[in-house]
Amino acid sequence: MSQKHVVVHGATCKCQYSVEPTTDILEVKSQSKHFANDKNADKKLIANTNDIGKTLKANTFGKCKKQPSGNDYLPCQAVITEWQNFYKKVTLSNQGKILIERSTASCAIGGAGSISILKHGQKAEISKQNVMRAKPVISNILNPLVNMKEFQNDLIDDDIL
Repeated sequence: MSQKHVVVHGATCKCQYSVEPTTDILEVKSQSKHFANDKNADKKLIANTNDIGKTLKANTFGKCKKQPSGNDYLPCQAVITEWQNFYKKVTLSNQGKILIERSTASCAIGGAGSISILKHGQKAEISKQNVMRAKPVISNILNPLVNMKEFQNDLIDDDIL
């Protein structure tokens, strides 16, 4: 089984019933305590099963195939009613379970599993620990413009990260 990432604030979601391939951004509103992939612990709140209701940035995926109106479709009004396929082994302080990439949401109109995670929202950030663990020989082969040993020494002297 491949590794699945934890879903965080800023994750991209899509609905299978959107007429256009429109996406929306998940906003974590249910908690302000638990962070992932964020060295300063101030941006990437962990999404969880308590993020229901109007928890998307625009709360729409464009026009909804489940709402035909003559020769067109009515606008989507994304309201998440529950989450499925979440990580069951950890419970956050708000009693929510952590969402992962394979998690899906039920929409009041689209039904169970109609909203899925397209991008988990995490981004790689370099830390001092990453630099100090880097092997200079390999780093210099991959990026000959940076002398990794010198960079590591400067990091120790100046504490730049």
